[in-house]
Amino acid sequence: MKALLTIGLLVLSNTFMTIAWYGHLKFSEWKWFDKLGLLSIILISWGIALFEYFFQVPANRIGFKENGGPFSLVQLKVIQEVITLVVFSVFTLIAFKNQTIKWNHIVAFIFIVLAVYFMFKE
Repeated sequence: MKALLTIGLLVLSNTFMTIAWYGHLKFSEWKWFDKLGLLSIILISWGIALFEYFFQVPANRIGFKENGGPFSLVQLKVIQEVITLVVFSVFTLIAFKNQTIKWNHIVAFIFIVLAVYFMFKE
């Protein structure tokens, strides 16, 4: 249960962070947003990223072995990185229709999945 809760919170966390980091590139298509200066865009992104912490911190506290969770610190980080790439890929395909996933991206993802496999191997 703690493993699924940790992963779910990490997915939510990374969704907010992806929107904060890359959403403004898509939001610039909105007329009112396009008129904002860089400082305004930074503050809006920072506000969105704040919600990332509402999910990231509990995910790490719940998932960490020394707090009674199922994952070591290194395992938590690798899980988070894989989730980041998956969330980013889905976001890119949905929000930026002119971006594509190429064969070399798929190969890279396979290597990342292998990294996760070896990270959990005893």
